[in-house]
Amino acid sequence: MLYPLKFKPVYKDYIWGGRNLQKLGKTLPQGIVAESWELSCHPDGMSIVDNGEFRNRTLESLIDEFGPMIMGDSAKAHGNKFPLLVKLIDANSKLSVQVHPDDDFSLANENEYGKNEMWYIIDAKEGATLIYDVIPGMTPERFKKAISENMVEEYLNKLPVKAGDFINIPAGVVHAIGEGIVLAEIQQNSNTTYRLYDYNRRDAKGNLRPLHIEKALKVIDFNTGSRKMRYNGIEYNLSPDGTAKILAANPYYCVELLKISGETQQITFDRHFHIIVCIDGNGEIKWAEKSMPLQKGETALIPSSLGNYSIIGNVKALKAYVPDLERDILNRLMSMGFPKGDIIENISGIAPFV
Repeated sequence: MLYPLKFKPVYKDYIWGGRNLQKLGKTLPQGIVAESWELSCHPDGMSIVDNGEFRNRTLESLIDEFGPMIMGDSAKAHGNKFPLLVKLIDANSKLSVQVHPDDDFSLANENEYGKNEMWYIIDAKEGATLIYDVIPGMTPERFKKAISENMVEEYLNKLPVKAGDFINIPAGVVHAIGEGIVLAEIQQNSNTTYRLYDYNRRDAKGNLRPLHIEKALKVIDFNTGSRKMRYNGIEYNLSPDGTAKILAANPYYCVELLKISGETQQITFDRHFHIIVCIDGNGEIKWAEKSMPLQKGETALIPSSLGNYSIIGNVKALKAYVPDLERDILNRLMSMGFPKGDIIENISGIAPFV
């Protein structure tokens, strides 16, 4: 019988990291820690099970063995390629300005999925900002000239953020995390990033980090217009003891914010895996007369075959899964009384697909 899986974090020591993931209860290795890959079936940071019967098995080996029992409907579309990757990120310093390709470009040029992603801000210093998109009216020619003249920063849109904010970043949108931000990132299972500006920083060996200007210019979506950046989400009651708020939804992922004080039931319907990222509080996950603790900073993968389970305690968590947008988002919310227009207006990322 499959069970909720926890994994050993895979830590990355990129130059912009710090020690702030300790605030989430992480026991960090020495030195700079920029990212904790919480759940990954990617060769650049493969997750290894840290609990139960399958302890020390890779996620890849479990998917090879159990496939649809873990992935549910996603196995039909993705085979044995797990579709999502979850990170906790400490932007102690600002990240490079970058862009990600879509599936078509990335599969043709990088032999892996493209990268759509979303961020949930866990902590942010006063005055913290993100870079989201180029300014309206920008053209590929003007932007290429700005890159060559080291003037990129003048043509980027900056977005102030605070804890609790969230933002969806489609492939093709220029973006960067500013300094003083800790966030959770839910993304497609890809490690393809095209840097187009890195503040002329040098790595530990004194070398400038590589840029990917030509590829970046091919994938940037310059049709910014009045692209909406801030959304409210749609909140609904899970039970008397909890609420869920749908933050972002598209064909690649749906991310909900769960707030639980007591006990709430969840169900996978044999269709979805669920990823639970505990961003605050402590509790437990209970299923089939069994339970395991869930603490701040921990991530659990709920296999699609698990069926009914409960989250118990005082917990704030992100729940991620791959949705059927009509069935799991639109029809479900409309059956609760939410008008379709409100759903599109308030859930980030859903508008182009419904």
